[in-house]
Amino acid sequence: MHAFHANPWFKTLPDSVADALLNAAVPMRLPCGTFLFSQGDAMSTESAAFFGVVSGLLKLSIFDEAGTEAILATVEPGNWFGGVSTLDLQPRAHCAIALEDSQVLGVRVDQFDVLMQDGAFARAMLRLVASRLRLAYVSLANAALLGTRERLARRIALLACGDMSQSESARSSVSASQETLAMMLGVSRPTLSKELQALAKAGAIRLNYGRIDILDMALLLRDQ
Repeated sequence: MHAFHANPWFKTLPDSVADALLNAAVPMRLPCGTFLFSQGDAMSTESAAFFGVVSGLLKLSIFDEAGTEAILATVEPGNWFGGVSTLDLQPRAHCAIALEDSQVLGVRVDQFDVLMQDGAFARAMLRLVASRLRLAYVSLANAALLGTRERLARRIALLACGDMSQSESARSSVSASQETLAMMLGVSRPTLSKELQALAKAGAIRLNYGRIDILDMALLLRDQ
């Protein structure tokens, strides 16, 4: 379970709490393209509800009535997610879909409730939900206040830190298709391509097939 022990949130858990969380979880395998859950799915005490990614990659997406998809975030190994619906037992607000063959650990609602009786775990969940809420506020602010190029630059930087992981150290490259980036930003592929080319021309990034190399993070994040 090395991926979990390298995760910033999981590393804050006391050993006894981390062990209890892992012991409560059941392994699940997800072939690429599989829905772990869908928006609108009802919750029950026996639902597998709180998940940790062991390997692979998932995306959290929402769909409108016409089937248009917007990607909210990607979930890399080591991350735990699904806590909001596990806490309030309201239907899922989004979908979780495997972007590649993945393995996750699932904790049922009734087992999660037992874990929440431990004050250290409950406080850790508050920190996790608060950090996700903070990311949501940043995303809303970026959408309202920034242009496409600025939003793209900040999304690339966020992905370099593991997106939901929010690692303190950024990777030098990001693996993401242009289709995925376009759905994250809610823009067309031609618009995304134009902005990527502008960032590449400025010397901030280098474009490769399915990968973006970050050449100068400071340049990437400066006012575009």
